[in-house]
Amino acid sequence: MADLYIIHGWTYTIEPWRKTLEILRKNGISVKILRVPGLTEESKKIFTVDDYAKWADQNIPDNAIALGHSNGGRILLNLCAQKPEKLKYLILLDSAGIYEPSLRKKIVEKVAKIGKPFKQISLINKIFHKITGSTDYSRAPENMKKTLANMLESDKTLDWSKIKTKTFILWGKKDTTTPPRQATLMYEKLPQAELKFYANWTHAPYISNPDELANAITNLLKRIRQ
Repeated sequence: MADLYIIHGWTYTIEPWRKTLEILRKNGISVKILRVPGLTEESKKIFTVDDYAKWADQNIPDNAIALGHSNGGRILLNLCAQKPEKLKYLILLDSAGIYEPSLRKKIVEKVAKIGKPFKQISLINKIFHKITGSTDYSRAPENMKKTLANMLESDKTLDWSKIKTKTFILWGKKDTTTPPRQATLMYEKLPQAELKFYANWTHAPYISNPDELANAITNLLKRIRQ
């Protein structure tokens, strides 16, 4: 069994994780990053969060330590809600999972309806998604657009009260995708949680701060082993 299992976020390649993984391994950490079906593993299936939780359960041994970044955190939160005894420790890195209806989202939806006749034009489509910040959606094939919609919708029904796993929340203060206030909300919802902010980390510290991220994970695992 590996020391750490990682589920990446909404990305179509794990290459950006390479440096962080190399440092972890140099630090003596046995780490396995799982390739998420439909993203880094090709699939035409439309997934629900329950499908992904079942997949994670099958690919992560019982009593393991697992880290989820962004959508990967959402998957692991749902796994822990369904099987509270599954993981020994959960590490959430700038995780998705908080349902937070916002005025911005409503504005985006209205703009989307207005702009719908023009979205067949490639350039306008790219500009639209750049303005709204919904680049994940614009890059996705059709089946994964539906999967992403399923993931976002699942946050409404996640039962936080069922998550009993000891959790460590690592978060970048410069994260604009899942902003720091969501970390605070997660911390308040999880009775067995610790929260630590990092001043210079973005939503993807494995890109912006791979050395710091790897060392933070290494130190955390050392602490857990004590």
